[in-house]
Amino acid sequence: MMKTNAYISLFLAGLFCLCCAEEDQFKTKREDYDQFLMAEPVKTTSKYFELWDNKIMQDSVQLLSLGNVAGEYTRFFQGTGDIKHLKKAEQSLKKAVDIAAVGKAGYLRALARNYISQHRFKEALELASEAMKMRSGVNATQSLLFDIHMELGNYGQAQLYLDSIQNMSDFGYLIRVAKWNDHKGDLQTAIRFMEKAKEKAESSNNRNLLLWSYTNLADFYGHAGRIEESYRFYLKALHMDPQNAYAKKGIAWIVYSHERNGHEALRILDSIIKRNKSPEYHLLKAEIASYMNDETLRMQSLDNYYKSVVRDGYGQMYNAYNVGFYLDVDAMDRALQLAKEEVGNRPTPETYAWLAYSLLKRGEKERALELVEDYVDGQTFEPEILFCVAEIYKANGQTEKVKEIKKELLGAVYELGPVKELGIASL
Repeated sequence: MMKTNAYISLFLAGLFCLCCAEEDQFKTKREDYDQFLMAEPVKTTSKYFELWDNKIMQDSVQLLSLGNVAGEYTRFFQGTGDIKHLKKAEQSLKKAVDIAAVGKAGYLRALARNYISQHRFKEALELASEAMKMRSGVNATQSLLFDIHMELGNYGQAQLYLDSIQNMSDFGYLIRVAKWNDHKGDLQTAIRFMEKAKEKAESSNNRNLLLWSYTNLADFYGHAGRIEESYRFYLKALHMDPQNAYAKKGIAWIVYSHERNGHEALRILDSIIKRNKSPEYHLLKAEIASYMNDETLRMQSLDNYYKSVVRDGYGQMYNAYNVGFYLDVDAMDRALQLAKEEVGNRPTPETYAWLAYSLLKRGEKERALELVEDYVDGQTFEPEILFCVAEIYKANGQTEKVKEIKKELLGAVYELGPVKELGIASL
């Protein structure tokens, strides 16, 4: 019996190694995604949009047209990353809120979601609270309030709103309970709920819900080390929407982090940057350039990022990115100032971690440690944040805590990328 158990153990161990080897051997194929890199830019007009827009120009009280135009501007922003479309959507929605006698709660929610996209979370909370008082579309408002409180770090209140919308047959509930479990560090449960949400989206055949499900499930699979499944779902999204920059970025990350093919990852990113103005693509390009030891490209990409964020007026949307950017270019005082602003905007474990990391980089390791112990430790499972925490513990001589975090980080090498992998090794 003991010998049989030994054989079974050896078989299972061998099977596990085989599975790992198969995952490690997985390779993307250019022919899978090349066609999507040539996709035309997102059109920022349509005959319906022009019809609605003309009605607004003729008569400022065309409420239905205001809502439709705002929806189109939001779609244009999602496709192009151009902040001007999001701001125009805001203008239309603010006018709709001002003139609406019926359905005002819906316009308040839409404007609140616009503010979430702009990282104006406290203003979004005010609008959502006003919508709640109207007692119209209560479930939609409760869902919105969950989203806002998650962004603000008010996790107790977020859980109350999540409980209030509980419905295992509802797509909106399923994606939020998935997000909740991911926040708690239970990735496997988060994936199960996201898979249920995908099934709901497929049964409804709703294009927007399908795209949302496929790209978010691809992200979750990547975090779980299920790289091939992640890749397949990004491709599914691209077959539905060939212009989907988020899915292309996901594939670029797989090529870079899993396959360590910087040149191909840059080729994919360049195809995105030609058609999409979102600044974060320049930051990823800078990281890949750093991995490739191309300092000229790295500095050029950082410069392009900075010009894009400042020139185009993204407001608070890129504050978290900007803290990292300023640290990267040794602008420590500016990084600290911005980290403080971000904590004021949304006091989450993540923003406190960036504040602590900024203090560490200025040589204030004791103050950094205090913040980590008070606001961060045990309250987030984000690998990038844990890496910052580990550096702070290391600077303060807490080697045992560093060892514990290092174990977790070694399991998140794909998510962190090759550049951070070198940093993990030196912890």
